[in-house]
Amino acid sequence: MYQQLGVIGCGLMGGSFALALKKAGLVKRVVGYSKSPSTTETARKMGVIDVAAESALLAVSGSDIVLIAVPVAATEATLKAIRHLVNPGVLFMDVGSTKCDVVDAAKRALGDRVAGFVPCHPIAGKEAGGVANADATLYQGCKVIITPSPVTDPAQVQRATDVWSAVGGQVVRMRPQHHDTAFAAVSHLPHLLAFAYFNAVATQARGPDFLSLAGPGFRDFTRIAASEPAVWRDILLANRADLLAQAHKFREALDGFERLIESGDPVALEAAIRKVSDARASWQPSDRPSPTGSNPAARPGGK
Repeated sequence: MYQQLGVIGCGLMGGSFALALKKAGLVKRVVGYSKSPSTTETARKMGVIDVAAESALLAVSGSDIVLIAVPVAATEATLKAIRHLVNPGVLFMDVGSTKCDVVDAAKRALGDRVAGFVPCHPIAGKEAGGVANADATLYQGCKVIITPSPVTDPAQVQRATDVWSAVGGQVVRMRPQHHDTAFAAVSHLPHLLAFAYFNAVATQARGPDFLSLAGPGFRDFTRIAASEPAVWRDILLANRADLLAQAHKFREALDGFERLIESGDPVALEAAIRKVSDARASWQPSDRPSPTGSNPAARPGGK
C-alpha cells in the first residue's frame, strides 16, 4: 500500500486514478492540486482527494506515488516545478496521449532524476471530462501503454505495471516513437477527421438543415468532435509529424474512392467497398495485451 498519492491535475483522468486506488485499498491518503482552485475544491468535496494542495510541489511533498494528469504541453513546466522532490523512492507517472514529447520534456526538466519517471498512457476516457465525471472503474479492462526510455529505472517500470494492473489496467510496453506512430493512426487522425467533417457540414449555408436530419451514423462518426479543445490542440501539435503522415495516407485513400465515383464504374466501386467492408467485419479490437516486454509495436487500442 502507498502512504500518499499526489495528483497533479484533478480532472477525469487524475480523479479516476485517485478513486481507483482508494477503491482497491492501495493508498491511505490523496493530496491533489489543479491549476483551477475550484476544481481542486470540487475534488475534495467529492472525496476524490483528501487534501487540497496549493501548488504542484505541495501535492508531491510527502507522496510516495505521483500522477501527473495535465495537458501534454504543460508536462515540462510541471516537472520543473517538482524536480527537487523527484527521488528514487517515489513513483512518478503521467497519462499523456503523446509520448515522445513527454519523454523529451522529462529529460530536459529532470536531468539525472529522469530515471524515476515512468511515461504512461491509459487508453480510457469519457465524452464528458472533468472531476465531476471521475470514476473508480474508468481503468478497468483498458489498455495502459507504458513507454519507458533506456534510462528509466526498471524497478519503477515494474511498480507502475503493478499499480495499473491493480486497478484493472492491461499493461503493454512499447517504445515512445512506436506509440506515437500508432496513435496518430488510430486516435489522433480520427479526431482530426471528426473536427474537419463536422465543421464542413455545419458551416455550409444549409448546414443547420442538414444537421437536423442527421441520424445515428453521423452522431457516431462525429462524437469525438466534441472533445476538449485545449487537450486536443496540444495532442495534434505534439504529434504533428506522425499525424500529418497519416493524414496524407487518408487523403490518398479518399482520392482513390473519389476517382472510382467519378468514373461511374459500379463494379469497381462495389469491389473497393467490399474489400474494406470485409476487412472491417473481420477486425475486432484486441481485448488482451501482448505480454509485457514483448513486441514494442504491439497493437494498441484507440480512445
